[in-house]
This record gives sequence, structure tokens and C-alpha cells, in this order.
Amino acid sequence: MKKWIFVDLIGVAFIAIGCAGNTYSRLRDQEDKLIANYISRNGLQIVKEEPAIDHVWGEKEYYQVEGVDNFYFHLISRGDSVFIDSVSPTQIDTLDQKIIANDLIVCRYKRFALTENADTLDYWTTLNQSYPYEFHYGNTSECECVAWHKAISLMKYPESSCEIIVPSKLGFSDEQNTVTPYVYILKIKVKQ
Repeated sequence: MKKWIFVDLIGVAFIAIGCAGNTYSRLRDQEDKLIANYISRNGLQIVKEEPAIDHVWGEKEYYQVEGVDNFYFHLISRGDSVFIDSVSPTQIDTLDQKIIANDLIVCRYKRFALTENADTLDYWTTLNQSYPYEFHYGNTSECECVAWHKAISLMKYPESSCEIIVPSKLGFSDEQNTVTPYVYILKIKVKQ
């Protein structure tokens, strides 16, 4: 009897050791290394402070978003900050077009993994996907990717585009479940 208990305990120990290989903590450590390798391999320059609104972004300059581990933002194009409305030939009204909560965002994007020669998921044009992804800014029940909402707050204006490195915990639910980081290139508009 004691022999069988000993064998059972050894079996349980082997199962426990095998399961420990894929703990969430270990997967997060692998994700951190993958992000660090991507940054190094691509020679990205990381800045710790958010650049000023009129800052000209370098091609490989990325802002490490404060308060969030491994979330990096690169502005490609600032977009339109004002809307000019010609009321009359002598009067022009300008309106600040800053994106605000609940604006309907129309988004085209590309997604790729951080590994070398990664496949790209491409929703950039109507040839790839008939309709763009739409969601209300700030509403994570429509778009659960917290990183997208944070990126929009950093882009600030319609017609902007950016590239972001998204750790799994800020991504879509599939990315969170598989602990998979991605790079997204986003271009946005606000639907009136």
C-alpha cells in the first residue's frame, strides 16, 4: 500500500512540474523578453517623457507610456487639429477637433507579431476588409483593447496614425488569453 502511495505522489509531482512550465508568470516573463528583443532588434529609441504636441517624431522614436509596463507609442501623423468652417468670406470659424469620450472612431489597422518575419493581419484598405473597425472612444465594451483607447488619447486628433507595441494585458481578449504581444499600426477618423 505504501508503495502505491509513493508512486502516486511521484506521479502528482511530475504533473505539477510539467504544469509549472506554462504559468502565467513565466509566460509574462517570456513576453517581456520578446518585447525587449523586438526593441533591440529594430534599434528603437525609447523616450520616458511624453513629447510635446508640436514635437517632430524621429522614425524610430517611441514613447514608453507612463504607468503601463511595456506599452510603447510612436506617432506617425498628428492629423487635423482644427476644423475650418467658412461662414462667410470675411469670417472663418475654427473649432478644436480633439477627440473626446464617446466619439465614434473609424479605424483601419495592421497587426503583426514581434517575432522576425511575422505574418501581418491587414485591415488597411477595403481590399483587405470591406468595413473598418468602429467603436466609441472610451467604451471598452465595444473595443476591449485598452491600448487602442490609450493610443487615441495620445494621437488626440482625427486623421492621425500611430504605431504601438501592445503587451497582452492591454490587448484584445484573445491576446490576453494567449499572453501574446503585438505591434499595431492604426489610422483613425471620427465619424460625424
